[in-house]
Amino acid sequence: MTWDISPEREQEYFEFVIGEFVPGVQRMGLQPIEAWATIYGNHPQIQVSLMAEDASMARRALSSPEWLRISEQLFAFVKNYSHKVVPARGGFQF
Repeated sequence: MTWDISPEREQEYFEFVIGEFVPGVQRMGLQPIEAWATIYGNHPQIQVSLMAEDASMARRALSSPEWLRISEQLFAFVKNYSHKVVPARGGFQF
């Protein structure tokens, strides 16, 4: 997943990610495995990788009411959101 933090919501964004987003995705069976911040350049500010046990678990999580709720909350703090589901492999995914 990638996104840019809305500048006027940075403090609230960080509180939400630590207090609600990370625990929420973990409850759905998705494990945060990478988080990157772009310091310089014309790329998304944040990149986060989540891993599911298998493809069916990923599909269930991403179609769940909990995902809909937590992603809608995230959208209040970010812009230019994008995500894709890819098979896991060793090393950097993208």
